[in-house]
Amino acid sequence: MSKSFASIIKTSIVSLTAAIAFSGCVTAIVASAAIATVDIIHDRRTVGEYIDDGAIEVTARNILLSSPEIRKAAHVKTQSWNGILLLTGEIDSETLKPTLIEKLSSIQGVRQVVDETTITGKTRLWARTNDALITSRVKTRLLLKTGLKANRVKVVTTRGSVYLMGIVTRAEADKATEHTQTVRGVKRVVKVFEYQESN
Repeated sequence: MSKSFASIIKTSIVSLTAAIAFSGCVTAIVASAAIATVDIIHDRRTVGEYIDDGAIEVTARNILLSSPEIRKAAHVKTQSWNGILLLTGEIDSETLKPTLIEKLSSIQGVRQVVDETTITGKTRLWARTNDALITSRVKTRLLLKTGLKANRVKVVTTRGSVYLMGIVTRAEADKATEHTQTVRGVKRVVKVFEYQESN
């Protein structure tokens, strides 16, 4: 993304913040705007693709909350990157899983579904907490060791399996995978990358 385009994005977000400043939610808006600016500047997706992925994730979460049956049976994480929808977690019903996957696959903008869900009971809180710690460790390792810019690689951890998403070169993917494998608690690394030619 060019500096001029990044400047336009920043200006737009600042203008939006100022326009809503009198609503009493200034602090939250400023924080969200700052995070969004950083995400877009360091992202290899276009602004449109970035927004589309956000919409896909919102729709997916709404589907997962759409009925008591789904809420009871499924603990599924959804992450979209450039139209690739990654599904991880647990679905405690063999009959529900195909229907749920079909609904998630039919979301507008989804180009591909990577289904890594398992038919088993939901993980306990301690396991989810451990996954969050692993994700944090991996993000820190990648930031310190790979030289990849902030938010270039998305990290998702479920049951000790780490999924890496993003638009990267083959060399960047290999480096990210190598460093992720050395993080304590990581059981396996799954690459859900899209590849681009090296600069």
